[in-house]
Amino acid sequence: MLKSSMLLSAQNVSRQLGQTQILTDLSLEVATGEFVAIMGPSGSGKTTLLYLLGALDRPDQGEVYINGTGISGLNDTERSRLRQRELGFIFQFHFLLPELSALENVAIAAMLADVPRLQAEARATKLLAQVGLSHRLSHRPNQLSGGEQQRVAIARALINRPRLMLADEPTGNLDSENSHHIFELLQTLNQQEGLAIVLVTHDHSLANKTHRQIHLKDGQIAQPA
Repeated sequence: MLKSSMLLSAQNVSRQLGQTQILTDLSLEVATGEFVAIMGPSGSGKTTLLYLLGALDRPDQGEVYINGTGISGLNDTERSRLRQRELGFIFQFHFLLPELSALENVAIAAMLADVPRLQAEARATKLLAQVGLSHRLSHRPNQLSGGEQQRVAIARALINRPRLMLADEPTGNLDSENSHHIFELLQTLNQQEGLAIVLVTHDHSLANKTHRQIHLKDGQIAQPA
């Protein structure tokens, strides 16, 4: 039985891709409202772990629990619904739809979760204001800067009111000023709204500002010296 404060738990998970063992018998927990950084060299399993934690993949062994629900026994539709209900995702590449405006890119994520269009657009408008883009609602991605595109992606990740945000190198393609602004926005969401965040990053200066750092090495959590 999971502790009630544990929003996310991976228990003895392993994952092999082809002939390569990516993760081996790894366990970790993330509490409600916690901000955790996952670090490690390329090939250490960071992104694979994030995909398992986000129910985008299943472990070969072990189990991942999201708010108490194990993902291994869920079918694709059930996993999709769990992600819509509990999780928000931000990636290094924002994956905005180029033919849609900023408002439409955010609202469509709610509409896919069966929220009526007017309601989805109203919430999208508020979220874009929250991330400082009230003046960019009608702009398409190619009319936005890299930092603005990532802010749209953050608003989209928040549209269904997740309790947990999973972020895979969200500042990796940004200059230092925009990286700082995006990280500050994540900190604000964590501190003021209690959003739990798991951040994959290579940036030690950012990781040191989170509550806790988890270091991966060869598919396992490296113990501090």
